[in-house]
Amino acid sequence: MLSTDRDFKPGGEHFAIPTQGEVEGKLMASELVAVACLQELLRKEHAPVVERVRRRILRDLKHRCRTLQLTADDEKTTGDYALQVLAAAVDEARSR
Repeated sequence: MLSTDRDFKPGGEHFAIPTQGEVEGKLMASELVAVACLQELLRKEHAPVVERVRRRILRDLKHRCRTLQLTADDEKTTGDYALQVLAAAVDEARSR
């Protein structure tokens, strides 16, 4: 069962490793939310919104990577992946 607060529910500690279905479901939900949000944003404005989102993602990612004490390589890899996800979501939003 998908839950954002699974660890805080009684018995949640017994399900520390998510199932493949849970992981796929969470990824799908993230994709759908990202595409829906971008579609709404792109209706009003185009490049300025995407660039602001891109800058915010990189800023927030940098902060979270520092908090987690990730290496510079891990931070770069994570940033590259996040920008790839954003680009794919923008392409998907524009194609619908």
